[in-house]
Amino acid sequence: MAKRTIKDLGADELKNRRVLVRVDYNVPVENGVVGDDTRIRATIPTIEYLLERGARVVLASHFGRPKGTWNDEYTLAPVAERLREHLPGRNVTFVRDVVGADARQAIDALEPGSVLLLENTRFLPGEETNDRKLSEALAAEADVYVNDAFGAAHRAHASTCGVAEVMKEEGRPAVAGMLMEKELRFLGDALAEPERPFVAILGGAKISGKLDVIENLLPRVDHLLIGGAMANTFFRALGLETGKSLVEPDRVDMARDILERAGSKLVLPVDCVVAGEAKENARTFLMERTDVPPEGAIYDIGPKSVATFRDYIERARTIVWNGPMGLFEIETFAEGTRGVARAVADATDRGATTIVGGGDTVAAVEDAGVAARITHISTGGGASLEFLEGRTLPGVAVLDEVAA
Repeated sequence: MAKRTIKDLGADELKNRRVLVRVDYNVPVENGVVGDDTRIRATIPTIEYLLERGARVVLASHFGRPKGTWNDEYTLAPVAERLREHLPGRNVTFVRDVVGADARQAIDALEPGSVLLLENTRFLPGEETNDRKLSEALAAEADVYVNDAFGAAHRAHASTCGVAEVMKEEGRPAVAGMLMEKELRFLGDALAEPERPFVAILGGAKISGKLDVIENLLPRVDHLLIGGAMANTFFRALGLETGKSLVEPDRVDMARDILERAGSKLVLPVDCVVAGEAKENARTFLMERTDVPPEGAIYDIGPKSVATFRDYIERARTIVWNGPMGLFEIETFAEGTRGVARAVADATDRGATTIVGGGDTVAAVEDAGVAARITHISTGGGASLEFLEGRTLPGVAVLDEVAA
C-alpha cells in the first residue's frame, strides 16, 4: 500500500504544527500501573521524529471497552505516566478531555517539541460509530493527522478513519506513522513478494476465526503449518478420534475441503499431548494423533510435530506466525509453542524474515525468551489477521496516497 508517511512531510508542515497522532495504547493496566508497554514503546520513534522537527504532538488512543461512557477504570492517566518514562527530557502532559474546552485549552498551550495525551476516545459515544461531528471536532484540533495505530486500523472509528476523511476534504495531510509504515511493509511484502520458501504457521483455538486467513494464504505459501486446537477439526475431517478435544463440528466438512485442495501444502501435527483436563500438573500422555482415546483431550503438539514443523521452518526464507500451538498459558502444555518459537528465532538468525502477530503469539515468543530474535513483531491482533485475510483496513485505506 503506497501511503504517504510522516517522512514525506516537509519541515514547514511539521514545525509548530498541531499533529494529531492516533496511537494504540490499549495496554494492560493493573492497580493503576501499566504492565506490558510494548505498544507504547513501538510509537516512540514516530513521536520523537515529530518532536525533533518542532511539532506540537497530540496523542489520541482508545483503551478497553467503556462503551461510550466516562469511567475512571479506563482512564489513560497511567499510560501518560509510562509515556513520560519513555520520553525523558520531554514535556508530556495529560488532559481528561478529548474534544471539549479543556482539550482545546491544553492544545493551545502546547509548546513546540511537547506532547499532550488526550483521554480515552471511547469515552465518547460517537467514537465507535464514526460520528461525523466527532470526526470534525478531532480534525479541528490538528493541522496534520498521523495514524500510527495499526492495531486499530481495522476499525472504521472517528479517531482512526473519520478524522482522516475530514482532514483530506479540507486539504490537510493524513499520513502514516513510522510504526504503521513498518507494519504495512513487513506484512505487505510477505503477502506480495515473499522470499521463498514462504511458510505460514497458524494456531489458536478455532478454524472458523482463521478460515479467511487460510483461504488467502493457501495460494501464496509454499507450506501452511497448522497447530493449536484448530488442528483438531482437521483431525476429525481425516476421520481420527479426537476424544474430548475442542472441535468445531460445523467446520469439519470445510476442513475436509481445505485438505483436499491444499494437498501437501498443508502440514498437520503428527503427535500430541493428551490429558484428562486442562490444569497445571495434569497427568499427560504423549500420543500419535491416531491414538487419542475417547476420554482424552489434545492440549498441545508433541515433540515429533515440533521436529516436523522445524524442518519446514529451517528451510523457509519468509515465515508468518499467528496463533499458539497449544494451551501454552498452562505450563504443562507450553512446550510445543516454545519449540516452534525457538525454531522461528533460529530461522531469523539464519537470515529468514520472520513476522509474528496476534496477542497470544507475541506473548508466546516473549515467554520463550526469543522476542528480540524475531524480525518483526506486529502490534496488531485483529488488524494483522484481517490484513492476512486480504481485507482492506479502513484506517489505512483513508490515508493519503503517494503521488504517482
